Amino acid sequence: MVQKREETVIRIVGHAQDGVQSLGSLLAKLAGRSGYQVMTYMTIPATIAGGSSVYQLRIGVNPILTSGDVSDLLIALHQDSLDAHKNALKKGGMLLTDSDQVKECEGVDFEKHFAIPMSIKMNELLEGRGARGKNMFLLGMLCNLLGIDEAKVEQLAVEKFGSKGEAVIGNVRKAIQAGFKYEWDNGYPEIALQAVENPPNQVTMDGNSAVAYGLIASGIRYGAAYPITPATSIMEMLREELPKYKGIFVQTEDEIAAVCAAIGMSYSGHLAVTSTSGPGMSLKMEALGWAVMAEMPLIVVNVQRGGPSTGIPTQVEQSDLMQTLYGSHGDAPKVVLAARNVEECFHICREAVKLAREFSTPVYILSDQGLSTRIEGFQMPDLDEVMIEPVLDLSDRPEDFLPYPPEGITQHAPPGTKILSGKYPTVTGLEHDEKGNPNPSPDNHMKMSAKRREKIKLIEKQSVEPEFYGDKEGDVLLVSWGSSFGSARETTMRLQEQGKKVSHMHVKMIFPLKKSIGSVFEKFKDVYTVELNDEGVYGVGQFGMLLRSTTCCSNIQSICKTDGLTFKVSEIMDRLS
Repeated sequence: MVQKREETVIRIVGHAQDGVQSLGSLLAKLAGRSGYQVMTYMTIPATIAGGSSVYQLRIGVNPILTSGDVSDLLIALHQDSLDAHKNALKKGGMLLTDSDQVKECEGVDFEKHFAIPMSIKMNELLEGRGARGKNMFLLGMLCNLLGIDEAKVEQLAVEKFGSKGEAVIGNVRKAIQAGFKYEWDNGYPEIALQAVENPPNQVTMDGNSAVAYGLIASGIRYGAAYPITPATSIMEMLREELPKYKGIFVQTEDEIAAVCAAIGMSYSGHLAVTSTSGPGMSLKMEALGWAVMAEMPLIVVNVQRGGPSTGIPTQVEQSDLMQTLYGSHGDAPKVVLAARNVEECFHICREAVKLAREFSTPVYILSDQGLSTRIEGFQMPDLDEVMIEPVLDLSDRPEDFLPYPPEGITQHAPPGTKILSGKYPTVTGLEHDEKGNPNPSPDNHMKMSAKRREKIKLIEKQSVEPEFYGDKEGDVLLVSWGSSFGSARETTMRLQEQGKKVSHMHVKMIFPLKKSIGSVFEKFKDVYTVELNDEGVYGVGQFGMLLRSTTCCSNIQSICKTDGLTFKVSEIMDRLS
């Protein structure tokens, strides 16, 4: 009798035309709908001509923090796919190949090899269209091996392909059923999972979808963007969904138009969002500086990718931090938050919207390519609790109304609001006085610069301490931000199991930083930031530079890399050994 697993890691490698991403995402969603914990990782080719395509899933009954370092089952659809990814199979793992395409397995350390003539089988079944059916054949096969109900697979397939017509959905059904009914000659991959006791009521989605739904739940009804990898699907989803909530999302002609349109929407009294990636952020910077000067509330989502310039648009990096903090000219303080996983991509929007509205300031949400495409299952939010219906405040403003009170927080009066004094404010990118009138005098500029600074300091005072795991003193403290959370936390847990004095701090509010964190760093011999960017001229990553300059702690180092891939736990452990 085969012992069922608590978790399994599956890596699927093929070419762009093999539908590897569709296969992986459907399998991940099915695992989540079946109550399993799941986390995925994918890479896609950066060129239109296509190339290697990878999808990895870690599925289990217990909480999952990373997509796994190595796979229990490696599925290779072509010879070059296997040659490039044979080291991704753990020693003594299982290998499954398309025997029509893969002829050599030299150098692959497997315990069991299952060679299946997928191309021939699918060509026979689908009358010469086999290349389009292998992924659905594998979907049925893997779901059967994992113990996922066939009816759920059928339901999701109809959701995914039903709009493409009966011919397409018919071929999808044939391929899935062939996978479910496949008869194994000499054993089969033993990846069956234990049953989930008391399955949670969870949703399963990728990070970009979570951001889009999080923005809607938080009361965002307006926005504008320009298509850019890997942020485009946020725009596409909001463009489709916001009209259902009497809102609108505009696809503009370029990035500059997008941010200006979003600022205009916020000026009208409707807090708006613009989404982009690194190159788009560069183009938006002048207008974002205007938003800081005018103290205009705005949500800016940056889904980071490899750079600089066009860089590696389909690979992950956390290299936009300094750009986000300091990209605008002049003193332009703003709030920066970073999501650590898909669930937080949803909930962080509520926090960002609250800060933007309360303090009348741009708030940046940092995600990245890894999060944008990563699929996770998480607890279904209580929609009655989280849903916010925005209200446009057009109530009369008193005679002494000042849009920029020197000792208070700016709260704009949207156009159309009645000002009882009859004196209507000016909103400008020029330095201005408390009424909004341009005023370049030295005393006024110092006073208004301090006003913009002091509200960010107030946010720092009201913010909570960063999340901490482990003892508050020891030998090593790992500090993570954004999507490096899971790898840093799992590394900490493994080292603690070995008796090491290692702890982990995760920072969600990147700016303003909590002042008290410096006192925590001083209680550890070594502090390492874990971040996906270059170590720079001074041997420390971008977040490490920020922490050094903020805390003046000399024991801060960095574990960095720029290979376009998420951190493996083994990589962090090797650096600490």
